[in-house]
Amino acid sequence: MSKITFKFYYLYFSKITFIIALMKHIPVLLESVLKTLGDINGKTIIDGTFGAGGYTRALLERGANVIAFDRDSSVIPVAESVSAEFGDKFQFINSPFSEINKLSKSVDVIIFDFGVSSMQIDTPNRGFSWRFDAPLDMRMGDGESATDLIADLSVSEIAKILSDYGDVKKAGPIARAIKEALPQTTFQLRDLIYNPKDVAPVFQALRIAVNDELGQISAALNAVPDLLNVNGICACVTFHSLEDRIVKSKFREWTTPIGDPRFPAAPAPFEMLKTYRPSESELELNPRARSAHLRAVKKIKM
Repeated sequence: MSKITFKFYYLYFSKITFIIALMKHIPVLLESVLKTLGDINGKTIIDGTFGAGGYTRALLERGANVIAFDRDSSVIPVAESVSAEFGDKFQFINSPFSEINKLSKSVDVIIFDFGVSSMQIDTPNRGFSWRFDAPLDMRMGDGESATDLIADLSVSEIAKILSDYGDVKKAGPIARAIKEALPQTTFQLRDLIYNPKDVAPVFQALRIAVNDELGQISAALNAVPDLLNVNGICACVTFHSLEDRIVKSKFREWTTPIGDPRFPAAPAPFEMLKTYRPSESELELNPRARSAHLRAVKKIKM
């Protein structure tokens, strides 16, 4: 088989895998999110992480108007399908959710489903998973690939990424091996990691760095207070402690009374709402939801 023919089949089956992943996609904690939001008929909602459109479609079916963000251009056909069905009640913006601050109007709800999506993991040529041999890419949108990042960074910089974003215990030796080998594929990277328990953390750490995931979350949350109407809700689904720590810290800041603690303080601008974890029945349908955590706040004053 020629290289051109092989490449054709590789891309073809990667596309088929992506479509299957979309069909299998199950929105995490959807029922809990809908319970948190209550009646959304006629409300304007930002879905900051459109993905396969699970949240967006559920919100539209309940009468909401949705502005959806996603930096991953591969979801555009899904967005076009939703747009064809719901018309001007739906708007899609192919940009990172950190750019919600560019919207010129306030909204009633902002929802984020952070982390990598199942369809990204399950599409081989995206390079997110060590289960498939593929180019070491890991990009959710534009920018440098994981291969580019490794080439640009020093051993100590790679070690810091592995330690900070993956809690990799022997980050130094692994970083040195990665820098010396300069892996081009997922299998090449996987085979450099001598402890199998470190494979997932190393892939997670590099993915977070490639996509500046934590910086994106902080920037998006910073835009929330000015975008939300009074009585508006911000709901965030997180999947690991790094994401959850940022959300908890920001929500704590918003729900803390303002002023000198020695004197009567002004009421906090937000109040905390109930927290949810996946139920056993949801986990049976979607085991990947096991680490998910829903946190939400409600804006109570300007």
